[in-house]
Formats: sequence, C-alpha cells, structure tokens
Amino acid sequence: MSDEAHILLVDDEASLREPLAQYLSKQGFRVQQAADASAARSLLNAFEFNIVLSDIMMPGEDGLSFCRYVRERTDIPVIFISAKTEETERIIGLELGADDYISKPFSPRELVARIKVVLRRVQGNGSKVSTDAGAVFQFSGWTFKTDQRNLIDEAGASVPLSSGEYLLLLALLSRAGQVLNRDQLLDITQGREAHAFDRAVDNQISRLRRKIEADPKNPEIIKTVWGGGYVLAGTVRTL
Repeated sequence: MSDEAHILLVDDEASLREPLAQYLSKQGFRVQQAADASAARSLLNAFEFNIVLSDIMMPGEDGLSFCRYVRERTDIPVIFISAKTEETERIIGLELGADDYISKPFSPRELVARIKVVLRRVQGNGSKVSTDAGAVFQFSGWTFKTDQRNLIDEAGASVPLSSGEYLLLLALLSRAGQVLNRDQLLDITQGREAHAFDRAVDNQISRLRRKIEADPKNPEIIKTVWGGGYVLAGTVRTL
C-alpha cells in the first residue's frame, strides 16, 4: 500500500517538513511538500493524492481552513500534525472532517502507522462485509449493484464509490432500518484495528452523504440517531 500512496505534506516549518518528507519517502511513500496552504492548493490541482498531512498553525490560511477546502472538493483523508493540543482545536478539526490528529512532537513511526490505518480504512481493506454475489438494492431513487460495485442515480448515471464508501453503504443497506453505532460499523466493514479513530465512520458517512443526498447537511437517506449512530431510512428493495 505504501508503495503507491502519494502524500501531500503541508507545514511551514522546513526544519520539520523536510526531514519528515525524507523519512516518509524512505518508507515507500511519494511525498509532495508545501510550505503553506496556497502552495498546497496548487499541488492539489496538479497531482492526485491519497492523503494529506497538514499543520494547523501556519502563516496566511491556517490548516483548519485548508482542511475545509479539501473536504468541500475531494474525498482525500486528512491527518493534522500540529503542536496545538487544545481540545477546542482538535474538536474543530474533527468536525471539519479530519480523519486523525497527531500532536508534535511525535514519533515518525507512529505517524506512519496512523497513515496506514487511515488508508486501509478509506480503501476498505480487510473488509468483514459479506455479500450475495449479484445482489441489487433499490432505495430513494438509487440502484446499487453489488457485483459491479455500481451506484446508479435516477437518470441512469453511475456515481463512483471508493472501496470504503462501497462497504459502508452495503452495511447500511443490508441492515436498513437498524441503528448501527460507530463500533458496529467498524466491525462490520473492516474489523477494529489498532489506533482506530472514533471519527473515521463519521467522516466516511459525510463523504457518502455528499454523493447520495440531495442536501447532505439535511440528510434524508442516512439519518443520524443522536447518541446511537446511523440508520438507512426509507424503503429498500432487494432484487
């Protein structure tokens, strides 16, 4: 996995950024460096990345604003690397869609472990979901063909899904009407891993909502059950 992963590393401190980029390269990752959010935006438009590592406190646009920019335009996972340890900053980062958070100073080996966990989670490796080959689900105007991993809208257009999104949607459709909490969804889709991040499911749900909901901020298909988890609402037909 690390041989193919392309990392965007954003940090204004060259004394940290450059040695870290060298270390990540030695671990088999491809790394592009940016000293600020403006440079990072340009790189996002020029390359395809698998993950973003971003500082929070930077001159000009900060990491929180940059994370919002990434989340609004892509499904690329984001890990914050920052000296900011205050709970408020951490919560804001998670609410904006960050997939993990590691505080400076940190062990490069731990960062690599976290990167791999996030990538496995997004890509859906090690899935525990089992499906009947050829199952087709119809729900809220959508058609989901499991054998082709194909999600089709009412107009007949195909909507691409990452492996993680596919597994999560399948888990919800297979248990339509049943409230599933984060732990259950992690267990169903991939099994609990070391360093499992408690907001990973939330972020994956947000990405999936952006693809299937008319208004992702007011979802009608994947409902949040406060204090409980998530539920696939509405009628689901299995063909």
